[in-house]
Amino acid sequence: MPFTKTDFPGLFVFEPVVFNDSRGYFFESYNDNACKVFGIETVFVQDNQAKSVYGVVRGMHYQLNPFAQTKFIRALSGSILDVVVDLRSGSPTFGKHFSIELSAENKKQLYIPHGFAHGYSVLSETAEVFYKCDAFYNKEAEAGIQFYDPQLNIDWRIPADKQIISDKDKQHPDFQNCKNNFDF
Repeated sequence: MPFTKTDFPGLFVFEPVVFNDSRGYFFESYNDNACKVFGIETVFVQDNQAKSVYGVVRGMHYQLNPFAQTKFIRALSGSILDVVVDLRSGSPTFGKHFSIELSAENKKQLYIPHGFAHGYSVLSETAEVFYKCDAFYNKEAEAGIQFYDPQLNIDWRIPADKQIISDKDKQHPDFQNCKNNFDF
């Protein structure tokens, strides 16, 4: 499984080897043994899937320790801009964000370890997003950051007048005031 390291410790981009022929294509979207060869020992316990329309911005979400979740994200259909923010105190990339376009076409995936806030914007007419988690959802551990925090300066690639944001996501604090119990 071809994983690529990013400048963010523990954050990896996965780009599968795709076999195309006249019938269509085939690829392994997940292989536990190949992950272990690359040093990824995550045991996933929950799969989530969401469908959204153009302009939806979801995030920035995370769960506090001890209920933090590692995620392995991909777009089953359409295209999203996937974004993470490093919340790990002491990390060389603390407070910085990373973004990547994930699409059904490019088949790339993002492996996100504990200690990152996560969100995405929908760039296509619709998109279906699928992700694996290594911990179960826990409402009491739920936390978030304002997706438009000027300190983070994230370009969601959606014009402001076209953004669709849940009331819940509009209530998250900015980065400076977010709940955080992650260490690097």
